[in-house]
Amino acid sequence: MADIPLSPAARTADPAEGYLELVRTRRLWNGVGVLLFAIFMVSAFLTANGRNAGGFWNGLPNVFDFPADVVSEAWDKAALLPGLLWQFLPSLIETVNIAAAATLIGALVGAVLALLVTRGLAPAPRAVGVIRRLLDILRAVPDVVIALVLIFVIGGGPVPAMIAIALHTVGAMGKLFSEVAENASLGPVEGLRSVGATWSQRMILGVIPQVAPNWVSYGLLRFEINIRASAILGFVGAGGIGYDLRNAMSWGPGRFDEAAAIFLLLFATIVTVDQIGGAIRQRLTRGAAL
Repeated sequence: MADIPLSPAARTADPAEGYLELVRTRRLWNGVGVLLFAIFMVSAFLTANGRNAGGFWNGLPNVFDFPADVVSEAWDKAALLPGLLWQFLPSLIETVNIAAAATLIGALVGAVLALLVTRGLAPAPRAVGVIRRLLDILRAVPDVVIALVLIFVIGGGPVPAMIAIALHTVGAMGKLFSEVAENASLGPVEGLRSVGATWSQRMILGVIPQVAPNWVSYGLLRFEINIRASAILGFVGAGGIGYDLRNAMSWGPGRFDEAAAIFLLLFATIVTVDQIGGAIRQRLTRGAAL
């Protein structure tokens, strides 16, 4: 928080009194901030509730109806569950492939752009502001919006989903990677510069070995996020298991067992990837710290 100037009386008084006044002033401003936040939250909720078709409070008692119907129908058709899991496995693989390709492309492009905007490493300082704004735009536009535009232009399927997630990943990874690179030691870079190394050689040999563990850790975390994003984009026609889930839910009772099977596949996949990614990240960061 920025320093709050003291009043003339506080400056002439003893230090203890001035400190107490500073504390009271900060508490006052913090209280005002909390009050404004509460007002905005209540106002936003009332506005959203007023525009909602049924109203939040009227629909609150029915919030568990859909999960109860899905669980009940899946329990009644439990014998069909193994076959349904096998049936939707190819769609799950497609979803994971979309996320993996988008993460790889986004991370590679984001790494290059991160080095171009990192203070002290950028080869063209005048272009730093332009590239940073580009990363801000890619990060600000939701991937579902990009996917909807691409579906309208090139049609539905996994390609629009992959491009949309990759573009959003470029913005997110470029920001995170540049923050990690800013903390890299410039000693190896200056040493390579003194012997005539090019900019790319200085980055590959002097910077990337320092930041690689954290970059890989962020990339694995982003992969987990992109799996969920890929499944969500299936609801807008971008393919993958999300598309099958939308169809199963659209039909309503009678196909809720398919929705339950898809939920189980997604849950198992996300938990597995999270556990594997967490173990790899912990090993990388611990190794980097040793």
